[in-house]
Amino acid sequence: MSYRNPAPTVDIIIELGDRPHRPIVLIERHNPPLGWALPGGFVDYGESVEIAARREALEETGLQVELIEQFHVYSDPSRDPRQHTLSIVFLATATGEPKAGDDAKGIGIFESWRVPKNLCFDHDKILHDYWRYQHYGIRPRLE
Repeated sequence: MSYRNPAPTVDIIIELGDRPHRPIVLIERHNPPLGWALPGGFVDYGESVEIAARREALEETGLQVELIEQFHVYSDPSRDPRQHTLSIVFLATATGEPKAGDDAKGIGIFESWRVPKNLCFDHDKILHDYWRYQHYGIRPRLE
């Protein structure tokens, strides 16, 4: 019997702790869907989500991150146009200068008021939830 299950992924909200206003790092995707996104990717077989988050952050941004907490899980079946995924989102901090790597075409450092409009997947919702949590201490609702 064959099972169709969602693919586990991780996304990492990386705050740069050595800069004013603690901006976040976004990557510009090289592969479809095109646009800006949180660093992240698929969890490899035999890998914990924490290790996957650190690996993806390093591969895509060149930054060694410190994971602070698991923020929320996003699992809407339509969140990724390629296939049904679920994403475990981590909050992390790092210092230094990020550099685009892996499948990142570009990289950017953004304060909340400067985030690009063309975000991929459901990353606009994730960032909205993140800033609401940062400013008001309100976690995302379970749907």
